[in-house]
Amino acid sequence: MLRSFVFLLFLPICVVAQEHYDLVLKGGRVIDPHNGKDEVLDVAIRDHKVVAVAKKIGPADADKVVEVSGLIVVPGLVDIHTHVYAGTGLRGAYDGDNSVYPDGFTFRSCVTTVVDAGSSGYRNFPDFKDRIIDRARTRVLAFLNIVGAGMGGKVEQDADLMEPGAAAQMARQYPNIIVGFKTAHYRGPEWIAVDRVLEAGKLANLPVMIDFGEFRPERPYEDLVSKKLQPGDISTHMYIDYVPMIDNEGKLRPYLLEAQKRGVIFDVGHGGGSFVYNQAVPAIQQGFLPNSISTDLHIGSMNAGMKDMTNVMSKFLNLGVSLNDVVAKSTWAPATEMHHEDLGTLSVGSYADVAVLRLEHGKFGFVDSLGGRADGTQKLVCEMTIRDGSVVWDLNGLARIPWQERTSYKVDPKWDGQLPARR
Repeated sequence: MLRSFVFLLFLPICVVAQEHYDLVLKGGRVIDPHNGKDEVLDVAIRDHKVVAVAKKIGPADADKVVEVSGLIVVPGLVDIHTHVYAGTGLRGAYDGDNSVYPDGFTFRSCVTTVVDAGSSGYRNFPDFKDRIIDRARTRVLAFLNIVGAGMGGKVEQDADLMEPGAAAQMARQYPNIIVGFKTAHYRGPEWIAVDRVLEAGKLANLPVMIDFGEFRPERPYEDLVSKKLQPGDISTHMYIDYVPMIDNEGKLRPYLLEAQKRGVIFDVGHGGGSFVYNQAVPAIQQGFLPNSISTDLHIGSMNAGMKDMTNVMSKFLNLGVSLNDVVAKSTWAPATEMHHEDLGTLSVGSYADVAVLRLEHGKFGFVDSLGGRADGTQKLVCEMTIRDGSVVWDLNGLARIPWQERTSYKVDPKWDGQLPARR
């Protein structure tokens, strides 16, 4: 009997330990374009990472389980064109009062990553980094303005401040934050702003984003996208009314699709004045769709027709773009455009940045930049945003318990009042 007992002590233990998760989202329709997923799945998060995407993940050992059946679970939205260099006190400037603090406007629209599109230049980027990037809970990346002083009004016309070498050097100093270069608002007849931003892009091996400013006959837009821009470079404000897009017979001009086929990227950049239906509707009907959907978020656009990222996405849904394509153009596409393939995906091991969307059906109105309204029957609403594994926006309290079940009003003793480290 004793020998049998001793033998049993040394038998191998075959019990498999239950996986522990910080958070499990159960039963949502997962759309992850990078991985080709569109099905009902559970998503599990642990230690700030996505650790499982599968059917019926066991919730027995999860700190929190959130039921999201009937909702759409996608990677955290990536807005590649915003202006978030706020707080400098400069009047009427995008490196000042025209910008917004990111955290106040991102999470409520399911955006977890923004790219500031040229608000700062090589001279004031360190201030932008200290003032905004290092303090925001939103992930903030940047296209660096070719103008050293950034997007501050009259300085944008000063060619002496357009220094490709200095811009490239700043980008090399912050390779994980600066994702490319930007020129914007240049009004002169010369190509100098475009040529110098392209030179910076070549020096640093990074893409450029072009806001063409005033459209001048001396530098035709067709030449910009057909001759100047290289594959991977970005033309933003693609549906602005100044683009020679539709001919007198209502046909899309062929150079646009040819440039896109060649690899030039066309970005929405809705903004306060850069999206009009009389361009977008016929262009989309004839196959000229955006590579990426973005807002051009600033104080003017958010209070006008643009509103927020989910509103812009909803416009494209109602123009006939499929939900999967709209999600792809708001997640994986912008991530790849700026060579950050670690974003815009729900791959196992990726950052736990997740958006939970509700697709509502009814009668809705959507307004373009010239005040024209289009009626629609679908609208995306941001139900929940998860940034770095934490719920940072919860419209209807899905991650909360009924107040009657609450046992304590005490603040979590583990929280020290500090935001988590930037990832």
